[in-house]
Amino acid sequence: MKLNLLNTIDGLKPCYDEDYDEKKKLKIGETYIAEIRLVRNPRFHRLYFALINCAWAYLTESEEAGFRTKENFRKYLEVAAGFNDVFYSPKLAEWVEIPKSIAFDKMDEAEFRDLYEGVKNVIFKIIGNRVSEAEFERNLSNF
Repeated sequence: MKLNLLNTIDGLKPCYDEDYDEKKKLKIGETYIAEIRLVRNPRFHRLYFALINCAWAYLTESEEAGFRTKENFRKYLEVAAGFNDVFYSPKLAEWVEIPKSIAFDKMDEAEFRDLYEGVKNVIFKIIGNRVSEAEFERNLSNF
């Protein structure tokens, strides 16, 4: 069970209705162990996917066809930005780069900000000749 908790002077309080419902399942008087981590900013996480969607909208048809899907495009951007792991593929008989997990529990806020900036830089290497950064930022708010 995972809960989002707010630390108050009175103790830890559930942040959302779902967290409160989960907390109600815990028996009063029982002892539990918890691992406490600072939650990454969910709004910034959504902004990251808006960045990907906005960039996808600027691709030409041939570029889109080359990536096939928006998910492949996201993975390409992450690897190109240097956020990847390397493993040996026996099927290909070569080393392959795959993007690291960007799950909340796999990447802290600082690393996620670095990913965001790195991916944004790669995006502008691809579409920078078609749109200014200011125009892109304005359009980003539409996603």
